[in-house]
Amino acid sequence: MAALGSDTGGSIRQPASFCGVVGMKPTYGRVSRYGLVAYASSLDQIGPFSKSVRECAQVLEAISGFDSYDSTSADLPVDSYTKELDRPIKGIRIGIPREYFIEGMDSEVKAVVERAIQLYADLGCTIEEIHLPHTEYAVATYYLIATAEASSNLARFDGVRYGLREGSSGGLSEMYRKTRMAGFGKEVKRRILLGTYALSAGYYDAYYLKALKVRTLILQDFQKAFEKVDLILTPTTPTPAFKIGEKTADPLSMYLSDIFTITCNLAGLTGISLPCGKTSGNLPIGMQLLANHFQENLLLQAGHQFEKSGGFGDVSS
Repeated sequence: MAALGSDTGGSIRQPASFCGVVGMKPTYGRVSRYGLVAYASSLDQIGPFSKSVRECAQVLEAISGFDSYDSTSADLPVDSYTKELDRPIKGIRIGIPREYFIEGMDSEVKAVVERAIQLYADLGCTIEEIHLPHTEYAVATYYLIATAEASSNLARFDGVRYGLREGSSGGLSEMYRKTRMAGFGKEVKRRILLGTYALSAGYYDAYYLKALKVRTLILQDFQKAFEKVDLILTPTTPTPAFKIGEKTADPLSMYLSDIFTITCNLAGLTGISLPCGKTSGNLPIGMQLLANHFQENLLLQAGHQFEKSGGFGDVSS
């Protein structure tokens, strides 16, 4: 009925969108990361997959809360997410960022998400256009910060402290080399190399430090937006699910699939992907809702009302 995943830049919300289920990334610090294999420590967050919003709320309520074993865990009370689900959402202000309806987006995704926006208008929500001007820098910012942190985090998997050990008969250097060659796949190696380069002497200020500054600008965009609106609605992904292996030869194309989900992690916000229709080829389409820090209750209420109103069905029909 439910499962857990880890979301560093959309790895709960994107597969949820592709599979036609609910996937939620809580606010950074809402759920303990103790026991999680760290990828990018300032971005990682654990959250639920489920078939319905109610089940999502039940799981989130169970796993949320302070944990002294996680230094990033927020010492704040946990709301009763399930008890608040049926609260009316009439009058809630929903922002539609123009930067998330980009050229090149799949036409069926755009049409289905626009119909989902209309459903919220029919439920009495106020729909407002908003502006998140630094969105265009999000992919570059994310892939500098995430790869740099991955390079640092994964350095511990050296055959001595953690994980696999290979080639222990040929000396320490050979053991390190063979362990990391056998233990990491091509994409993981690519990200380690990118991150190591970004952190290297002479490049730290030009890449990693600058990315941290842009991250702050992206957070400020959201803070200004949430002064005007309560929630932000976007597509979860620019396209429906792609074929297995289709983008492995073109990493940049794969990275661009993250364009709508990574800002949530950079800003530490909470986000949820909800099924909202299908393509003509019967592939699921997901819609993303974003809320301010620790506003999971509002997010779940809006998702639940959307589901109750038939939004999980094919609203494109």
